Formats: sequence, C-alpha cells, structure tokens
Amino acid sequence: MNSEDSVFDLRRPDHWQSGVIFASPHSGCTYPDWFLAESRLDAQQLRSSEDAFVDQLILPALDHGAAVLTARVPRCLVDLNRGPEEIDPLVVQGALPRAMNPRIMAGLGVIPRVVSQGRSIHDRPMPRAEAESRLDRFWHPYHRALAGLIDEAVGRFGGAVLIDMHSMPRDALAHLPRPRPDMVLGDRNGVSAAPRISAAVAEAVAGEGFRLRRNSPFSGAYITATYGRPRGNVHVVQLELDRSLYMDEGRIEPRADFALFRARFARVLARLAQLRPDAGDTAIAAE
Repeated sequence: MNSEDSVFDLRRPDHWQSGVIFASPHSGCTYPDWFLAESRLDAQQLRSSEDAFVDQLILPALDHGAAVLTARVPRCLVDLNRGPEEIDPLVVQGALPRAMNPRIMAGLGVIPRVVSQGRSIHDRPMPRAEAESRLDRFWHPYHRALAGLIDEAVGRFGGAVLIDMHSMPRDALAHLPRPRPDMVLGDRNGVSAAPRISAAVAEAVAGEGFRLRRNSPFSGAYITATYGRPRGNVHVVQLELDRSLYMDEGRIEPRADFALFRARFARVLARLAQLRPDAGDTAIAAE
C-alpha cells in the first residue's frame, strides 16, 4: 500500500501471552494530499482532533506479549470509533441516518463535520458516493482487522481483552471537581467488560499513581458497544489519557518529559498485558 491508502498498523508480539489487544483508532496522522487540498482547514488545525502520540505510548505493550493495532487514517477523515450508519446529513448529501444521536448532532459522525472548537472541515456537503468510498477504503479495513484479531484471540485463548486507547483535551475535564483525573476508564457502566477486568485496569492505573475516574465524562462509544461481549469472554475497556500529561496541546508536540511519561505508562501496559480473559476471579496472572 502507498501512504495515502494505508489504514492501520498491526504489530504482533514475539509471543502473544493471553489475548490482550491494545488499539488506538484516533492516533492516525497520515493526511492524504487530496484531503488536505479539499479541506478548509490547514494541517495543524485538522490535527487538533487527533489522539496524537497515543500510538507511540502503547507500543511498549508489544514487549510484554500484547498485540497492538494503531490507525494511520486521521479521525477527521473517517472516525473509526463511530458506526458506519452514523452519517451526518450536513456532511453527506441525501443522508438519512436511522437516528440523530448527540454525536452526529455535534458534528462528530463517522465522517466528521468539525474538529476541536467546532471548526468546520468542509466547505460543502459531499456526494453519497464519496462517503461510501471513504468507508470502503478506510473504515471497513480497520474493523475487519480488529474483528479478526478478536476472533483469533478467542480461538487461541478462549477470550479477548481489548484496551481501546484514547486521549482527551485538558479542557474536557474543566467542569470536574479537583483533583481532576489523569485518566478516564469507560466500560459503558459495566456493559462492555466484566467487573474483574475493569477493576484490574483501574488497579494497574492507580498502581502507578495516576488518578482515575470511571465512565464520566467518557463511557465508551462504538467500539466498546460493538465488541464488548463479557458473557462471551470478550472484554473491551476504553482508556482516555489527559493529553496535557505528555504533550503541548496547542503545538501538538511531545513535552520535554515525554520519555519519562512513556516509561511510567509502560509499567501500566506491562500489568495490563498479563490480563487473562478466561481467568475466573484472577484477572492478572501471577508475576
């Protein structure tokens, strides 16, 4: 594939330990020339909706026996954490979504209308054929890969644990009482993962001194809702990181101490990579 058509990177560990997968659907930063040419925003403005550097932060999970799936396609081109039916009629000509949910109304459907601060991406609605082409080229390949990886884990290990990694602007936490959380765990209020899995994720985060909040203001979106099947031993937990911990949000550049944060977070990854989807009451294998 050339860089314009690349959708994701799938990296496998030398020894996949127990069916744990780390994924980052919003860290893609491969902006096709045609997309930049047709957007009313410049590249820096478009990047404001990225989960920048999350793909780098989760790579150490490979060393601890987990698989890592990271998007290349940018979120503002196609949002991989939305359903293909979440079409915004203000973006796609003649679109008739089954239901107008708050994400679509906010301009954050599967083909977004806006990036951060409500800045419009497009000058005019696109033809439906263009929208369908984007989904075929970018959305479907990523989800085929993710679904295939989960199915493989179920076949090999009896289940899967997907840690769906995201980042959140510091401003998204401004309404919360202090001290504000460093991370937000989302499991759709217990629907997308067994309590023991969510508790193990929370324990691993707290073990490194990070403050954690659950399911507010983010409880999970399409990926947690679609793939989380705890009764079938497929557990999905969304984990949101406060961007200000490791990057300059205005410049979209790593902080000077990025390597220190990455090493600290890698210790969280090391613990999560030991999760066992079929472990009964013992969520983390003995070290």
